[in-house]
Amino acid sequence: MGEAPAPELDAVLGGGGWDVGANFKGPPPPTGPVRLGRNACYVVLAVLFNEEDEVLLVQEAKAECRGRWYLPAGRMEPGEGIVAAMRREVKEETGLECQPLSLLALEERGPAWIRFAFLARPTGGTLKTLEEADAESLQAAWWAGDPRALPLRAPDILPLLDLAARYRRSPPHPPTLPQELPCALLCLRLLLTFANDTGDLWVLLGATGSPHLPVVACGTSPAELRRGLRLPALRLLRDCLPLAPPPGPLGLLGLQHRAGGPGGADGICFNVVLSLPPGSPRAAPPELRVPTFHWWRVEEESLKGRILQRLHATVPIHS
Repeated sequence: MGEAPAPELDAVLGGGGWDVGANFKGPPPPTGPVRLGRNACYVVLAVLFNEEDEVLLVQEAKAECRGRWYLPAGRMEPGEGIVAAMRREVKEETGLECQPLSLLALEERGPAWIRFAFLARPTGGTLKTLEEADAESLQAAWWAGDPRALPLRAPDILPLLDLAARYRRSPPHPPTLPQELPCALLCLRLLLTFANDTGDLWVLLGATGSPHLPVVACGTSPAELRRGLRLPALRLLRDCLPLAPPPGPLGLLGLQHRAGGPGGADGICFNVVLSLPPGSPRAAPPELRVPTFHWWRVEEESLKGRILQRLHATVPIHS
């Protein structure tokens, strides 16, 4: 069976973070760190409701969408944390202070453009009026009706409003917020599982040094950045398995980022889970063709239950 990285697994399954260290697998690291405004763009967005179940919307001031309505959102600034950026955007555009409750979704167009959609609650401040219009927004308002009745900047907020409504009724995943841990690169920590129909479960572990979950770096070429966060996971499967079956969807367990990381980096480690389907009910995991990884069979029933539960209780990743 071998040894398992119990503290790392516990942290990742709980939505926490873990030091990335030197456990990278993938393309060579870039010559410089990931930096906002240079080779990455992070966007924050917030969904807030009041006690009357009205949603907070802002009227845009930008010339290309002036007068249209949207959720409070905007780009992160260099040296800024993810939660701090969300709070700043909400304050600038609506006049309200807020407290994040959970990530609702991670949206990406390649790892160079990522939007963090939060559910948050208002904690103070005064709603922005037309008399206070500025370059950030014209005004903010609590809206009780169907947002589709308004002239929207874009309809992409409608699925997020549905996600927020469902989360408030019955949370599909535990509260998930960014953890403050530095990361120089954009990378994925993979909880890659294989389960058969008889209740056996295996997890892929790195076999070099102490046991650890694999960490794969995102490529930095324009083509790789456009292909998204799933590409590094698929590359790992291609390298490890003779015939890699299509894995299930990628789910986010948590993420870690610290503003002003090593070398001023704005890198992020996304802790994600995905599973390989069994070829038959009693199947064992596919044989690995590289010695740098091995399958670890999970024997402890409580840990097995936690892993299987988190396979279906993750923050969705939309590409």
